[in-house]
Amino acid sequence: MAKKNKIEHFVTKRLGLAVNRYGMISAGDKVLVAVSGGKDSLALLHLLERRKRALPIDYTVMAVHITTDYDSRPKIKKKELTKYFNSLGCEYVFKEIKIAKKNKQKEQNCFWCSWNRRKVLFETAEEAGFSKIAFGHHKDDAVETFLMNMFWKAELSGMNPVQSLFEGKIAIIRPLILLEEKDVASYARFAELPELKSDCPRNSDSKRAFIRRMIKQLEKENPGVKNNICKAPYRIKSDYLTEIHDVKK
Repeated sequence: MAKKNKIEHFVTKRLGLAVNRYGMISAGDKVLVAVSGGKDSLALLHLLERRKRALPIDYTVMAVHITTDYDSRPKIKKKELTKYFNSLGCEYVFKEIKIAKKNKQKEQNCFWCSWNRRKVLFETAEEAGFSKIAFGHHKDDAVETFLMNMFWKAELSGMNPVQSLFEGKIAIIRPLILLEEKDVASYARFAELPELKSDCPRNSDSKRAFIRRMIKQLEKENPGVKNNICKAPYRIKSDYLTEIHDVKK
């Protein structure tokens, strides 16, 4: 089997394993795919469209791209994405929101941006009658989120492969959750997917970027560190855990 075919086979198999293991997509589902323009979301859309054609079950896929006033070239992005969506033959919709203008604190806050984007995604799903929203989050994203929540929120929480919201009206699904970022990058190169660089002003100095650099450094000493972090919450040794924190006087 050629190298490129191995990459395609591996990624497709892992995505299928995630979808089946966590019951992400069933016949008749309407799945809204959040497409930022980066390799992860474009690969996810590409894989879901290909999978739909190869399986006996039928489900609907629609891409949604949200532009903000942080984007420096929204027209170019829209043109490139329109071309890509049409090449796949999938439905798509573009949404625009003002984030920087609405941010009264004038802070380039990741939570603020994410909250506003998700609000539009939920509204779009409701308008179009879609019950599932697919994100291109992979294993690296899950590990980074887990550490961010532990370090900055003092809690053990992360990204669920499937997350039910609004009393079951909408579910977030993450079909790439069993794949590492490097796997998705390899597939994107194999499939010759376009990649539109992010205009996010916090790409290099966010909490996530800090955690990513830390994990990369740890991997030099222990290549299996990401898998260990994923396993740790399910291997709790309560006899060796006692609450220790400062007591307020």
